Amino acid sequence: MPEWLMNHSGWLWAILGLLLIGGEVLAPGVFLIWLGLAALVTGALAGLTGMGWQAAMLVFAVLAVICVLAGRLLTRRRSEEPDAATGLNDRGRQLIGKVFRLEATMTGGEGRIRVGDSSWRIIGPELLAGTEIKVVRVEGSTLVVEKA
Repeated sequence: MPEWLMNHSGWLWAILGLLLIGGEVLAPGVFLIWLGLAALVTGALAGLTGMGWQAAMLVFAVLAVICVLAGRLLTRRRSEEPDAATGLNDRGRQLIGKVFRLEATMTGGEGRIRVGDSSWRIIGPELLAGTEIKVVRVEGSTLVVEKA
């Protein structure tokens, strides 16, 4: 390996990290940023400790796996959180967790409720009129309810 490459490996890792993060801006997919972060940390470690390129490659490989897995956990959690815009065009999903009062008795585990200006088919346990119900999930255009 050339001498200049061995003497400046920390800077080269930092440049690689910035290029990868810049690549994320050009081709967003939330993947290159984690590799770029691993390269930046590797560059800082290589610059501070003076480790050889072999050790730096090993550190980068380990950090890349750790950063990608951590990034997947972070993005997975955020995508599972309810968002105001998530159910924008999915009215049934917006009703999950809401409590309503039955106007008519549910027979055969089926019934209907009025929500605003619309009527929804509901399924769940047989309940009497006047019972408070809670929407627990949506199956197509049917609300699955339970006693609140």
